[in-house]
Amino acid sequence: MAILSRVDVVSKLQNYRDALRSSKLILEEVHAILNKEENRDIRIKSQLDSESEILENNFNFDLLNTESIFHINQIKKICIDYRLRFLSTTYFKGDFPQKTINKIKLIETQHQIQIKGYRIIAPSKLFKLKNADDPLLFAPIGNNYFYLIDKWGKDLHPLRKYLMLPFKNLRNLILLVLLLSLLVTSLLPIRLFTTNPDKATFWLLYMFVFKMIGSIVIFYGFALGKNFNHAIWNSKYFNA
Repeated sequence: MAILSRVDVVSKLQNYRDALRSSKLILEEVHAILNKEENRDIRIKSQLDSESEILENNFNFDLLNTESIFHINQIKKICIDYRLRFLSTTYFKGDFPQKTINKIKLIETQHQIQIKGYRIIAPSKLFKLKNADDPLLFAPIGNNYFYLIDKWGKDLHPLRKYLMLPFKNLRNLILLVLLLSLLVTSLLPIRLFTTNPDKATFWLLYMFVFKMIGSIVIFYGFALGKNFNHAIWNSKYFNA
């Protein structure tokens, strides 16, 4: 009895052929999956860049995280307090991270939908220039409620709310001008203007400084078309 069996060349050729076919099929399947994912990425990015009047997506509410659901009034308040805007993603000039695209794909797969009508919260400058300050991506779920999909970038500065207070309304702006005028007047050497400084001289100088600073603020506001927070939070216009 032979210790080693003879090699059947035809059988070996067939084995090589089948192995090659199997590898080719695997490569084709991987390529098909990658193409499918790439096409999904392209579709999602296209929808993010397109303005949509969609007010509702057919989410499965049993799968939603309630901590990520916000009403339009809550969104409006945070935008006014921090001088942010809440607009369609078509006006957003920053880049959407790949992790955000992946999160959208995951949510779409879980809910068996294609999300449309994206909205984003971000500082005004992000709708004109690329930046990285804390954008928040939302999708509408109906009845003026929005679902937070993702956030990225840096958090807002802890003092931003207070720094933006003068722009919240006219009363705050006038108060700032009054206080700033008082500070500037206190720092001015009154003896340069009179040899006998008194309270009347101080307040006269104060009124002059107030008018000067007020004129600068008014000129700045009108020249650059600036407006108060409540008027711009959902405005798509550059000079709002």
